[in-house]
Amino acid sequence: MGHGDKKAKDKKKDKKAKQASPAAAAGKADSGKLNKAGMLKREYYEKELAILHGELVALQEWVKATGARVIVVFEGRDAAGKGGSIKAITERVSPRVFRVEALPAPTEREKSQLFMQRYITRFPSAGEVVIFDRSWYNQALVNRVMGFTEEKKVERFLSLVALMERFIVDGGITLIKFWLEVDMDEQTRRFQERITDPRKTWKLSPMDLEAHRRWYDYSRARDAVFKASDSNHAPWHVLRSNDKRRARLNCIAQFLSLIPYKKAPLPKVDLPKRQKPEGYKEPDYQYRWVKERY
Repeated sequence: MGHGDKKAKDKKKDKKAKQASPAAAAGKADSGKLNKAGMLKREYYEKELAILHGELVALQEWVKATGARVIVVFEGRDAAGKGGSIKAITERVSPRVFRVEALPAPTEREKSQLFMQRYITRFPSAGEVVIFDRSWYNQALVNRVMGFTEEKKVERFLSLVALMERFIVDGGITLIKFWLEVDMDEQTRRFQERITDPRKTWKLSPMDLEAHRRWYDYSRARDAVFKASDSNHAPWHVLRSNDKRRARLNCIAQFLSLIPYKKAPLPKVDLPKRQKPEGYKEPDYQYRWVKERY
């Protein structure tokens, strides 16, 4: 058999193996909800998201009624989809219950404090869900990779973080940690999109470019974080995030599954009739109407 014939035969075998694999079978079964690229169709995504949003509202009412305190941590590589997942969670709930904390770089005063100090001041009170878009894990991730902190401080953080999270959980706070995992090629594609898409250029920073270069440094930092802090009392929930829509649905569904909320029956509401005008007339006022451009 010639080299070309053998190569063609091997390709044929690989194709058959893929077709027979569970992933291929699942893909065939999911063809109604997937597009040609194998990603979730928008129509399917929006339908499922609407259902999950209804559950998030029910969770919100339970949190308010019970005085529950919840922290949700989002970590992952740059361009992994953290912001989009957080937006999907919060877009239909009250910002007075679901509060997002995306802390900027520390001030000189904050640099002199204990590392956890500025995060603790943002922890939830009764009836609140606080979502951290990046968190205290900055110390062992971006700060470590970019050389913003001493290695001995990183090692100390890693040795204490599980104990600190035990303190949080034992204090009555529900702590949920999500790690969004995007692969190398997809991260590159998203960065390239940020370079060319005028809607996304604001997302691109010199830090992003350096993060792209330091892929394996981030891998090592992630591995160290998981080894130190993937505990039974505060485990990491890892989401595949190459397909953003799928990741968002899976994230919300997992979040809901981790909190023992109960749906309260909705009260019957009758819309009251409007009052009578009793002589009121619209004024002859020259409103500054916005030009209808669309």
